[in-house]
Amino acid sequence: MNLKKVCSAAIATVSILSFAACGSGNTGTGTTDTNADKGLDVMGQTIQYDPNHLVNNGKPIQLEYWSWGSKGVDPVYAMIEKYQEIYPNVTIKPVNVAWDDYWTKLPLALKGKNGPALFNVHNSCDSLIRPYAADYDIDTAALEADYSTADVHEDDNGKVKYIDSVISTGSIYYNKTLWSEAGLTDDDIPTTWDEFIKVAQKLTKTDGGKMTQAGFNFNGDAYSAIYQGLNYQKGELLFSADGKKANYDNATTKENMQFLQDLYNKYKVGSVDFGNDYTQSFGNGQTAMIYAWGHMGGTLKEKYPDIDYGVFATPTFTKDTPFAYDRYNGESTPGVNGNQTKEQQAVAQDFIKFILANDDYIRVAAAELNSFPAKVSLQKDEDILSNPIMAALQPRVDRLIWPGPAPATVETSGKAAFENVFQNGMSIDKALKEAQSQMDTDMKSSDFQSMESKYAFYDEHK
Repeated sequence: MNLKKVCSAAIATVSILSFAACGSGNTGTGTTDTNADKGLDVMGQTIQYDPNHLVNNGKPIQLEYWSWGSKGVDPVYAMIEKYQEIYPNVTIKPVNVAWDDYWTKLPLALKGKNGPALFNVHNSCDSLIRPYAADYDIDTAALEADYSTADVHEDDNGKVKYIDSVISTGSIYYNKTLWSEAGLTDDDIPTTWDEFIKVAQKLTKTDGGKMTQAGFNFNGDAYSAIYQGLNYQKGELLFSADGKKANYDNATTKENMQFLQDLYNKYKVGSVDFGNDYTQSFGNGQTAMIYAWGHMGGTLKEKYPDIDYGVFATPTFTKDTPFAYDRYNGESTPGVNGNQTKEQQAVAQDFIKFILANDDYIRVAAAELNSFPAKVSLQKDEDILSNPIMAALQPRVDRLIWPGPAPATVETSGKAAFENVFQNGMSIDKALKEAQSQMDTDMKSSDFQSMESKYAFYDEHK
């Protein structure tokens, strides 16, 4: 699913639909709470939350929380249960809305007075919810101290409407069984692309000239993600200096497209004819290595539980520290409805402080979403780092860059260029030129502004 494409379609839909909101009443079904002293410890580091108080003066109140996720996928559900245990007068009712409907129904609901007080956010759909979302009632300096990526979500006034709870980026997933059969050990895990090629060749099998096992496979949607990381490794930005135009047709993209083509055509570690879905190929044990993000852990657990896999950090072109190892994206904390009543907003803001100060929220998010904690105090936590995905990301987290909620064309047009070169025989020069032209057309009326300049090592780009 292309999240940004869905969001773009939703923007058009919202503009022509009339408003019809679901209700979110102020009167809750809980009991009156008269016990301010809960006997609980203050939680948190810089952002602190003292649970020993009355919420809504102890009077019953009911809020809604909208999400496309469900319990076991969205960590907010678990925190709602914990919050309600502490404050029996508060009822937060989860409302599940299918993703395909969410970005149409949510903005309409938020425009009125009866929309959900709390709602799940995906940063790719920022423009749909920003007009209605309230600023967090939390000191920005405290957010920056506790959450390593908070600053990229600050507006010109230094306020945020959501931040990252956890972040994800690309890594190399490898089949441990095939790795062992090839005589490889942990000592063979590559750190450079040259080393990677040699390992991939050992993991590739052919029979009578026909490939039966790919050493590395990026067929399908993988290119649109991996090319961004490769460009960043060489110091090439995804967008122009003013942050408004895509930067795709350049020497670095050409060089990296040739590198990927050489993996198939020169080094013979994979093939464009070896299936069109790298995930399925890996899950079926036909491909030894793939490049994928944290969600792959959940996919393998759900669809291919028998695959014994490991994860290692994506190689770089040299042993030197690159400009950035890769792009990252964050899973967002909930938004607060700025059009709800003062009472509803006050409880919603209290809930936000509760989860941001509470380490349990980040632990649940990291486990359920296979993503790395944005909370600084948990970035070296032993339990979290026992997950191989987390362990691979930990040494690199400071050198990951977020370009902002990039327009969908950056991925879709990039994928089209890949298909034109690998499947249609088009020259790399022509494919890149066509993709750049499409990106320019698609972004002509966009108000997108890149966040690359907020990257700590921005001045090192080429």
